[in-house]
Amino acid sequence: MDHVKPLRADGRRNREQIVAAAAELVGRDGAQASLEEIARRAGVGSATLHRHFPSRQALLEAVFREGVAQLCARAAAQPGKDPAAELSAWLEEVTVYTATHRGLAAALLTGPDGLSAEELCCTDMLLDVLNVLVARASSVGAIHASATTKDLMMLANAIAVANEDDPLTARRVLRLALTGLRP
Repeated sequence: MDHVKPLRADGRRNREQIVAAAAELVGRDGAQASLEEIARRAGVGSATLHRHFPSRQALLEAVFREGVAQLCARAAAQPGKDPAAELSAWLEEVTVYTATHRGLAAALLTGPDGLSAEELCCTDMLLDVLNVLVARASSVGAIHASATTKDLMMLANAIAVANEDDPLTARRVLRLALTGLRP
């Protein structure tokens, strides 16, 4: 049985700083962001980066999972006071995140240590929190009765992919889709 030793406080802090720096640079430069620049931005040496993340794939996976976890936490924290606005705001956040983190999921799926879609996919986490937001919006008649959680996730993802590297357009197109074409 493998026993993983917990990180000391400084190791945990270094790991968090590396993931934060990587998220920022992947958002700016895509999945091929410089590992050296990530280490510099995190305030650690290259060896420290590689000790925590032995491959680019491992680092990208951590960035992706951390981003999805943050999105899910923000959805779960919605108070439910304005279900339509909360649903729209969260779908917008997911769309912009996906459009901004250029090539992240694709790089994980196709890289040398390529993960399968099932290994990578955080779709269940996203759908779980989206289910709650959709149920709330449905309960007050704020969305079309036939709109499903999967429909809304597909809509957000399609808009993000079509507008990759252009989060402003992704946001505008999602808002247009959510409000409809009628004035």
